[in-house]
Amino acid sequence: MNESEAIKTAGEKNPSVPKVPKKKKSHWETRSSYLMMAPFLVLFTIFTIIPILSSIALSFTSFDMLQSPRFVGFSNYVRLLLDDQIFLQVLKNTLVFAFVTGPISYVLSFLLAWMINEYRPFARSIWTLIFYAPTLAGNIFYIWTFIFSGDQYGFLNGWLLKLGFIKESIDWIGNSDYVLGVLLTVQIWLSFGAGFLSFIAGFQGIDASLYEAGRIDGIKNRWQELWYITIPSMAPQLMFGAVMQIAGSFGVSEVIKQVGGFPTRGYSGDTIGTYIIDYGTVRFEMGYACTLSVVLFLIMIFTNSVITKLLRKNLND
Repeated sequence: MNESEAIKTAGEKNPSVPKVPKKKKSHWETRSSYLMMAPFLVLFTIFTIIPILSSIALSFTSFDMLQSPRFVGFSNYVRLLLDDQIFLQVLKNTLVFAFVTGPISYVLSFLLAWMINEYRPFARSIWTLIFYAPTLAGNIFYIWTFIFSGDQYGFLNGWLLKLGFIKESIDWIGNSDYVLGVLLTVQIWLSFGAGFLSFIAGFQGIDASLYEAGRIDGIKNRWQELWYITIPSMAPQLMFGAVMQIAGSFGVSEVIKQVGGFPTRGYSGDTIGTYIIDYGTVRFEMGYACTLSVVLFLIMIFTNSVITKLLRKNLND
């Protein structure tokens, strides 16, 4: 214990002993911290805060991007909740994407990263590239339009016809009964992104001595290692992966436009994201598009807060 700590401890026991005042940061240290954060704060304000506030403000207006916005109060929200039947359809599809592709992608990313971690460095790098490649390759998901092509030359139809499972070709993308399942499949295939890489990095950062200590304490197999050592040690990566999967599953739009069409037949495969694009860039009803954006933003915040609280509670336990 150094001198200042001794004086502080004695001061707590004996009020007559003078207390050592806490050292305050100098003005220059405080100013330099703000200067270092300033570029990020400026960009964050311009490209995130201002657009969010603008969307909230425009959601209370009627705005066609040609004339000045006209204040209409809560009319857009009343229309959204009471009069727009298509919104209920795209809301259901959005929740299906979020609560089907999100958890499946999250669990698959973690399990694949866990298995890949067992390989030697070179093999691990190759497998990581293979699973991460769809995210890097941009419009490579066009290959799925060939796989699910509605004629007999489509890969899936060709094999099903050859094996005798079907007697005529199925229009997988044009049929409203199948298009949502096709889009879910493609989205899961594309979902090994930043969360997957964070899991790979998290496995590499776990201290090997923890596993040795676990064996001494009675851990007998790899599943017990995963549950009692690996998962608690990767709490930050698990939280980050959950946030990324939530954001990705709620924001699906490009895959739907390119694979299912824009819009899909009867809006059977559309989400709130594509519905926003429809109203904002096709119909030029920017006020209503902003209303949809605000609702999607609130749904994402609520879902993110609930899931992160549940994960934090379980990981801490």
